[in-house]
Amino acid sequence: MPKPRARAYWKGHLRLSLVSLPIEIYSAVESQAEVRFNEIHKPSGRRVGRKRWVEGVGEVGSADIVKGVEVAPDEYVLVDQAEIDAAKPESSKTLDLVQFIDQSEIDYRYLERPYFLVPADKLAGEGYAVIRDALRKTGKVGLGEVTISNRTWVVSVSPLQDGLVMEMLRFADELKKPEDYFDEVPPEKPQKEMIDLAVRLIGQKSAPYKPEKFENAYQQKLRELVEAKRKGKKIISHVEAPRRLGGNVVDLMDALRKSVGAKEKAKTKAKPAKGKKSA
Repeated sequence: MPKPRARAYWKGHLRLSLVSLPIEIYSAVESQAEVRFNEIHKPSGRRVGRKRWVEGVGEVGSADIVKGVEVAPDEYVLVDQAEIDAAKPESSKTLDLVQFIDQSEIDYRYLERPYFLVPADKLAGEGYAVIRDALRKTGKVGLGEVTISNRTWVVSVSPLQDGLVMEMLRFADELKKPEDYFDEVPPEKPQKEMIDLAVRLIGQKSAPYKPEKFENAYQQKLRELVEAKRKGKKIISHVEAPRRLGGNVVDLMDALRKSVGAKEKAKTKAKPAKGKKSA
């Protein structure tokens, strides 16, 4: 029996030229319940509160607080709520597919968050399936704009199994420039032998991606720590000694050779000798 759906994140219409059909959007990911820390007054066991305080003035009340945008160090432009509300985009209930591109054209850095896009009723199902199959047959994804929670998003729409998935996209000015961060990368190319060894190592470690093999180890350890303390167990901390990294080309080359060699040696041992059947 399928799990009941959560509340729709957005309801509106998907439009392709003159074709318009009612849709609902649901989050396609489930955020993990992270362990959150609070500041506690140890003697009383009560939570520490927060006071609004201004240097040179002291504690201030809510009536004296306004919003401001810093335009220079310690220089702010004050904006009231009415002005903020006037700048918000008009509410729109239509996701209009205005352009189609190849999936490979979207730099993965633009991907923000996925949502399931589903037909709102059975009558919308046929038109929905037509758009889904047309996207699949052409290998394209649709681009459009939609306003949700007073914010306009650029989104992509693409087929996923029996349905459609909508991906919210970041705007170009939200991405930082890579060249501002890679200035420590040496301009000269590495030695060919090192690249070849690294290629072999990547080949040895290549395998199909299985998301379920990975877990948030930090959050899991925090939950175990909290549960252990609840039960009154003694907490034992174990910290591994940091590994020393080589600082020159010889160390890097040696590490690559050893890595490749260890993998190939393990692979050879795993093979049964000729003329013998494996048990």
